[in-house]
Amino acid sequence: MDTLSSKSEHTYATIVDAALDMAAEQGIGKLSLGEVAKRLGLSKSGVFSRVGSLEALQQAVLDEFDRRFAAQVFQPALSLPRGLPRLNAMIDHWIRRVCASGTGSGCLYTAGSFEFDDIASPLRDRLQHGVLQWRASLRKAVLQALEAGHLRPDTDPEQLIFEIYSLIVGVMHDTRFLHDALAADRMRRAYARLISTYRSFDYLG
Repeated sequence: MDTLSSKSEHTYATIVDAALDMAAEQGIGKLSLGEVAKRLGLSKSGVFSRVGSLEALQQAVLDEFDRRFAAQVFQPALSLPRGLPRLNAMIDHWIRRVCASGTGSGCLYTAGSFEFDDIASPLRDRLQHGVLQWRASLRKAVLQALEAGHLRPDTDPEQLIFEIYSLIVGVMHDTRFLHDALAADRMRRAYARLISTYRSFDYLG
């Protein structure tokens, strides 16, 4: 039974991995059980029996995307001191991920937000939830920088989060759509200029 369970879990993980690759290539809304089955050489019923439904597969794909994103962007920054060192590291990891080559660097949320911006659906709600979770992580880092005295006391956290996130979306566009090899450098200069306008005069880091 344990062997069968382990094999089933491995097959499920394989299905989610393949679906994540397809979603990165074509968009989360273009996923289909049939196409995933075809890519893996499985029957459609075999895929269905393991994931339950297309909606469940989309949910699993976004959950796995979240896990990988957190492992690459947010978690490594936690080893640094609270405040600007942690926030700056978070943004640097984010830039590295966005500007890396290959489909794995694509963003399901950015692509999905444009694909489903005017479409009311559970998938849109899930995408929105994911974006808001990212912003919540940024907000926490910004508030910690404020508490540490690294940012000016009159800093509006929501405004800073909006500006940072806008830069992230911009570098995604220029990297993936315009194929601008200098996009990462431009993003780093833009972020450095932005954060300098918020940095406390007393913080010398």
